[in-house]
Amino acid sequence: MPERSTVGIKDVAHEAGVSVGTVSNVLNQPHRVSEPTRRHVQQVIARLGYVRSEYARQLRAGHSRIVALLVLDMGNPFFVDVARGAERAARDAGLGVMVCNSAQNPSEEAEYLSLFAEQRVRGALITPADPSGATLRDFRRHGIPYVVVDRVAGDEPGCSVAVDDVSGGALALRHLVGGGHRKLAFVSGPPHLKQVQDRREGALKALAEAGLPETLLCELPTARLDVAAGRDAGARLLGLADRPTAVFCANDLLALGVLQALYAAGVRVPDDISIVGYDDIEFAAAATVPLTSVRRPALTLGMIAAELLLQETGERASAHRHQHVLMRPELVVRGSSRALR
Repeated sequence: MPERSTVGIKDVAHEAGVSVGTVSNVLNQPHRVSEPTRRHVQQVIARLGYVRSEYARQLRAGHSRIVALLVLDMGNPFFVDVARGAERAARDAGLGVMVCNSAQNPSEEAEYLSLFAEQRVRGALITPADPSGATLRDFRRHGIPYVVVDRVAGDEPGCSVAVDDVSGGALALRHLVGGGHRKLAFVSGPPHLKQVQDRREGALKALAEAGLPETLLCELPTARLDVAAGRDAGARLLGLADRPTAVFCANDLLALGVLQALYAAGVRVPDDISIVGYDDIEFAAAATVPLTSVRRPALTLGMIAAELLLQETGERASAHRHQHVLMRPELVVRGSSRALR
C-alpha cells in the first residue's frame, strides 16, 4: 500500500480482499455480512487504523450523528445532570451530544443555533434564553427538529419537556407560610426567564390561597442565577429595615450564596432566617446547613427530551407525534428551614 496520511475505505477493501460495499456494510449494516467476513474486515480496520469520515457520511445523509444541547448555564449542576440524561439516551442510539452554554444570554443563544444549523446536527435540545422566542423562530426555518427543555412550550411546533415550576414555587411558599412566616423574600434571578416567572407565579399563588397579600413577598431580583448573585442578594437582604424571617430562592445556587452571606454576617440559619432553594442539586444536601429545596428530576428530564428527539429523527419519524411532557416537582425539607416558634 502507498503511504498516505489517511487510510480510506478503498484501502481497507483492498487489504481485506473484499468489495468497498462489504466494508461499508460492516461499518453501517453489520447484520448483512457473515460473521467470519465481518471479523476479518474489523481486524483489517483495526490494523490499518481506519477511521470513517463523518464529514463524508454527513454529506450523503444530510445530517450528522450529533445531537446538540443548549442550556442556560453549565455551571449549574442541574444542567449537568440534564446533559448526563440526554447523553445516556443518545449514546444508546449510537449518537453523540454536543453541549453548549448560552450563559442566559439571548444573543449567545442565537449564535449557537446558527452553528447548529451550519453543522446540520441531527436535532437540538434547547433551554431558551430569549423570552421573545425570535431565535427559535429563526432556527425553525432550517428544518432541524428540536425539543424545548425545562420550559413548557405548548405553542411550539415540536416537543417540550419541563417541570411544573408554578407548582414548585407554590410548594416552597406553602412550606414557609405553613410554618408561620409572614415576612418573606424571593431572590428571583433574571426576570426575563420563564422559569423565574413561573416560580414567582407559584409563590404568589400560595400566598393567595392562604389569604395573604402579595405585599408580604419582598422581591430581590438578580442578574444571574449563580452563587455570586446569591451572595449579593444576601447582602441586600441584610440591609433591609424589616428583615424577612424566610427566603425563597429561584435556584439552589442563589440559595447557597444567600446562605454564605448570612453565615458571614453571623445570622443563624434557620434560627434567624429560613431558606428554601430550588432544583435540589447534589450540593444542596451537602451544604453547611443542608438546604431545603424543591426537587426537579434533572436526569430524567434530559433522558425524556433526548428520547423524544430520537423518535422524531429516527426510522419511524413519520409516526412521531409531538408531546408536551410536564413533570411534578417535590419539596425536600432539610435543616435550612423551620417553623417560627
